[in-house]
Amino acid sequence: MIEQLAIFSENKPGKLERITAALSEAGVNSRAMHAASLGDMGVVKIVVDRPEEAYEALAGQGTVRKIPALAVRVPDRPGGLHEVTAALTRASVNIENASGFPVSGGEAILILEVADVPAAERLLEEAGFGVLEAEEFSEAVGGP
Repeated sequence: MIEQLAIFSENKPGKLERITAALSEAGVNSRAMHAASLGDMGVVKIVVDRPEEAYEALAGQGTVRKIPALAVRVPDRPGGLHEVTAALTRASVNIENASGFPVSGGEAILILEVADVPAAERLLEEAGFGVLEAEEFSEAVGGP
């Protein structure tokens, strides 16, 4: 399991820069990020190397939530993503949010938010997928 931070804030120029400045000033390194606009509001979801420090640093940048998530190794080939989503669907697990990106070695990493993270983690591991802990995630994306 990994922990994502979700920052809900106004969608206006400079807001993302203020979020990244707060992380930079706190010495927190970003590992993955997704930003989405919801009209006048937006959400930035970010995985960092030091979630507690990031949470404290972002307290003044909008509403911040800690969200448990799964980081799953997926084969980087046609059908790789489908294999994960099919395994979850067969077990009636709803994927609430997802993002992904390729990494080295012919793999991609899929970040999933589901209601019951421990149950989904067990299910995916039993199906043969590698579910990464925070340190493994950091290494997979090129961190120390």
